[in-house]
Amino acid sequence: MGLFDRHAGLLEAYRDVRTTGADPFQIRMERVLSPTEAVINGRKTLLVGTNNYFGLTFDPSCMEAAIEAIRAEGTGTTGSRIANGSYSEHVFLEEEIAAFYGKKHCMVFTTGYQANLGVISTLVGQGDHLLIDADSHASIYDACKMTQAEVVRFKHNDPSSLESRLRRLGDKPGNKLVILEGIYSMLGDSAPLKEFVEVCKKYGAYVLVDEAHSLGALGETGRGLCESTGVLDDCHFIVGTFSKTLGAIGGYCVSNDPDFDILRVTVRSYMFTASLPPSIVASVRQALRVVKARPELRKQLWDNVATLYDGLAAQGFKLGPEHGPVVGVHLPDRMLAIGFWRAMLDAGIYVNVAVPPATPNGVSLLRCSVCAAHTPEQLQHMVEVMTGIGRQLGVISGAPKLRVVAGSR
Repeated sequence: MGLFDRHAGLLEAYRDVRTTGADPFQIRMERVLSPTEAVINGRKTLLVGTNNYFGLTFDPSCMEAAIEAIRAEGTGTTGSRIANGSYSEHVFLEEEIAAFYGKKHCMVFTTGYQANLGVISTLVGQGDHLLIDADSHASIYDACKMTQAEVVRFKHNDPSSLESRLRRLGDKPGNKLVILEGIYSMLGDSAPLKEFVEVCKKYGAYVLVDEAHSLGALGETGRGLCESTGVLDDCHFIVGTFSKTLGAIGGYCVSNDPDFDILRVTVRSYMFTASLPPSIVASVRQALRVVKARPELRKQLWDNVATLYDGLAAQGFKLGPEHGPVVGVHLPDRMLAIGFWRAMLDAGIYVNVAVPPATPNGVSLLRCSVCAAHTPEQLQHMVEVMTGIGRQLGVISGAPKLRVVAGSR
């Protein structure tokens, strides 16, 4: 048996994709021009698939903070947070994030993936019970593989399904930790968090919420779904990332648990990797200030969400269940999705394509992410282009369905 034989099915599917001349998983950004435009394949391209929700990657104040940090402290720390990799700025950032959420404790990680992976796998162990939504992010599923806790899945966004699982566990010994997400990354739907929290209270379960896609976008002050649903004080742990609204890279976990700091010497993804470079920490600190000082960015984001979501819905596209910064467009099958994606790229618009096994329930879709920096004209243009391609391919009404060959122009 060869090392890659276990991936035979996926290898075959990937070869099918590559032989069409369209490989959506190897896109190269030749030059990024702004939060909404880049050069791809030698052509200026509209970006609607970057998770750059507030457009802060090119915010002048964030860029200047990063540049000044490099001048002052160099390009990297070359050490982990438990060795030489904790600078004053790391500690200041943790204090500022904790204050932002009104929590006592915060840990900053090198990536959001590492935050979920390390915190979840460390909080529960043998004899405990880890309950996760069926549509959870890969980092949550990978954390499940690392823990010795019993892993129990419940139906997506279904509080009654969670309650039935908790009821079934009954009085079994061990802690119960429930993992939820603010906005789910593929279809863009949000969790009925208040109902979930009520179920968890009833059965004495701890709650961890991943606010990766909802930080900045939801809540009166941008603190995510926990804030917008009024359960911020009821969620024991909140995890998030710096790689979306805050325009950089990194992750964090906040909590009020008095023993939280023990995680600093038990979470392996925190202990055994180099810490964030000073430039990233500085840009994130400034981006957090921008989020707090400029609520108009959140309004602009939601205005843009309405332009794109309502525009596509009016043309007959099947979309995710609710408005949000992630707009998922359902398509009938994998090869049609890849063909549609390639046609969009050929027309000068970049979106994400998501196909099984990366998607829930075998769904194929185009995944669009909206940015506050998008202009109404850019989004209206996207709706027009997508409508034309959708009619040509028979995804929406208006023309007979054509046979799709991914990569054709």
